[in-house]
Amino acid sequence: MKAVLCTRFGTPGELVLADVDDPVAGPGEVVTAVKAVGLNFYDTLIVAGRYQKKPPFPFSPGGEFAGVVESVGAGVSGFRPGDRVIGYVTHGAARERMAAPADKLIRLDADLSFDRAAALTIIYGTAMHALRDRAQIKRGETLAVLGAAGGVGLAAVELGKLMGARVLACASTDDKLAFARAHGADETVNYTTRDLRDALKRLGGEHGIDVIFDPIGDRFSEAALRAIAWQGRHLVVGFAAGEIPKLPLNLTLLKGCSVMGVYFGDWVVRERQAYQSTIVELARLAAEGKLSCHVDRAYPLAEFPQALKSLSERRAMGKVIVRP
Repeated sequence: MKAVLCTRFGTPGELVLADVDDPVAGPGEVVTAVKAVGLNFYDTLIVAGRYQKKPPFPFSPGGEFAGVVESVGAGVSGFRPGDRVIGYVTHGAARERMAAPADKLIRLDADLSFDRAAALTIIYGTAMHALRDRAQIKRGETLAVLGAAGGVGLAAVELGKLMGARVLACASTDDKLAFARAHGADETVNYTTRDLRDALKRLGGEHGIDVIFDPIGDRFSEAALRAIAWQGRHLVVGFAAGEIPKLPLNLTLLKGCSVMGVYFGDWVVRERQAYQSTIVELARLAAEGKLSCHVDRAYPLAEFPQALKSLSERRAMGKVIVRP
């Protein structure tokens, strides 16, 4: 079978498409025919050796997928051949078939295409965990989403609206802002042509911004934090803009606010039952048309490097998918 392999840390262009042995389901494992792989910004980091987890070589990138169960190993009772499933595996999905522990999979009962299902787990799971569990956002609060046209940013825009928030979409181009507005944003800020702090202060008014959803970091984090409301919540989701910022702690004192880390990967491990029920709920919402799971473009497996490059260059709006 075909698999995309990372044989050394480097750029997406250094990934190779290779023939590897078909997997066999060991005890507690499920072999799945992979129909769609969802790409995320952290995939660019893991192949560059800049992610907190560094798999042994050679490994396949791709942390989430949707597919069909082909076989199950000893001790597996929750799945059978023919089941449609979605999985979160951190890495390893960029191949035609993969063996994964059964507890990494969730049966896909909702009427959802494989492309949209592969676009669901990480970005919508992260956004739901951030807004519901960490920020405990309330109806009527103001939510500012940085990087609002990217995968996780768009998920936060859509879920924020479903939760009854007033959503301010912040992005780097007018096209991205129009895209975010089409997906529910109430107001927009172009932070390449306007000062982000001043724009958010104006939109937040005297009260300020209740929740900041921040997957981009760099200089934008402090600018947004300076517009936060009393007892607001700044959600640290990632650093897609490059630099990890150092925030002045006096701002948290003066605003009585909280800076909250959002680590989807550890939440999945530590609170697996909550994670699984969340993904089932999100799949239902997507099947009902309440979440777009918007796919910017789907690439064949042989074009995995190009797909990953579109993420590293921040060209994609919504999700990038690879179809083995």
